[in-house]
Amino acid sequence: MDVNQPILGGIALRGSGSAIPSQQLTNGQLGLRVDTSDEWIRSRTGIASRRVLGPGETLTSLSKNACSRALEMADWDPESIDLILMATSTPDDLFGSAPKVQSLIGAKNAVAFDLTAACSGFIFSLVTASQFLRNGSMKRALVIGADQLSSWVDWDDRRTCVLFGDGAGAIALEKTSKNEDGLIGFQLKSDGTRGDYLNLNQANNYIPLVTDNSYQEGRFSPIQMNGQEVYKFAVREVPGILQQLLRETSTDSDNIDWLLLHQANQRILDAVADRLKIPHSKVLSNLENYGNTSAATIPLMLDEAVRNGQIKSGNLIASSGFGAGLSWGAVLIKWQGPLGFNK
Repeated sequence: MDVNQPILGGIALRGSGSAIPSQQLTNGQLGLRVDTSDEWIRSRTGIASRRVLGPGETLTSLSKNACSRALEMADWDPESIDLILMATSTPDDLFGSAPKVQSLIGAKNAVAFDLTAACSGFIFSLVTASQFLRNGSMKRALVIGADQLSSWVDWDDRRTCVLFGDGAGAIALEKTSKNEDGLIGFQLKSDGTRGDYLNLNQANNYIPLVTDNSYQEGRFSPIQMNGQEVYKFAVREVPGILQQLLRETSTDSDNIDWLLLHQANQRILDAVADRLKIPHSKVLSNLENYGNTSAATIPLMLDEAVRNGQIKSGNLIASSGFGAGLSWGAVLIKWQGPLGFNK
């Protein structure tokens, strides 16, 4: 998708929030289930533990809490929200979870819907929401990234079960003037010919119905991934799309304050930074504590970095999401939230 397009107005990132499940699952605990170890997992992924939703917790409740914290930071009344866009591949309700989040936070004036693009979902949703704000049809939006991949992994497959966790993050966006635009540029891409590298397919199980008719049972198979191909895809395509974005926005990589990538594998994060000649000290990572939370990784990391004081108002952030589809995207954004917010 071409980043060069007329911009009628701008957007500002005014607040962030996140929420994680109470259950923590360490590498050592996983070793009690499958043939693995802390050293094996850390050396290949950089992950030490992950969070898993337990009894009494839902992805919707996590998303509600993340939104509430983003609204608190932005100091917004929920009734002032026009749009809630929830990036998720694992909704509590297959018909969509965003409307339930809307009701829980009291955003009665907002239209709410889900967007599915797996690990690229947050970037795709951020760009989508920005179009409603830029064209003037809406003024305020909440963009959520949330996933519960713990429900869809094979916990006896050590190649995949060690990678994933659950979480939610949200960003508050506001229409602003073109001169104050916080979305400097974006690129979005998809390649369905490589979709078999990472998927969560419907189970191919047909059940007799009447006479010679049958129906497909509503059930999904566990996550399937060709790890080697996904790794090669990420270390080739992610630097490429970011380099293209920097060229088209006339941005020097030296001017980037932070590199914020989808938290899939620490080796991928390091390889992309090296290709872009960005110091590792500028690479944001919380992968060690949460694993791959799919659409939640970027807003979860962003909120953590804002609240611990790493990201400051005016900082320039290059971000990229990538994963199933295959899909990948990149944005160049400027953080414009409040100063000194550390609650």
